[in-house]
Amino acid sequence: MKLTKDYRRNRIKMRVRKTVKGSDQVPRLSVFRSNKSIYAQLVDDLNGKTIVSANSNDKKLKFEDNKKTSQAFTVGQSLAKKATSKGIKKCIFDRSGYLYHGRVKFLADGARDGGLKF
Repeated sequence: MKLTKDYRRNRIKMRVRKTVKGSDQVPRLSVFRSNKSIYAQLVDDLNGKTIVSANSNDKKLKFEDNKKTSQAFTVGQSLAKKATSKGIKKCIFDRSGYLYHGRVKFLADGARDGGLKF
């Protein structure tokens, strides 16, 4: 069987997901990246609930330019702002099998800039 990028990413994602568990006090920050947008959410795995979410399609977010990296940084800041308003200061970062590079890294930097610790 030929190893495609999606198959490889799903294998990495499942391998990491076995060990990374989020709770209501320390949720898991899950990232999904499509070709046009980026999505992030804080997930409580014990109860199976999404606590806070943010994405680049949100009409309330104002972006400085149309670069995807700057959009990811703004989404990270927005997610951190929503999380701190709910009393969440720490989380576990789950890159979902993507390389910690580019938009995923900028989203993490934006979340750290907004006040989340991971």
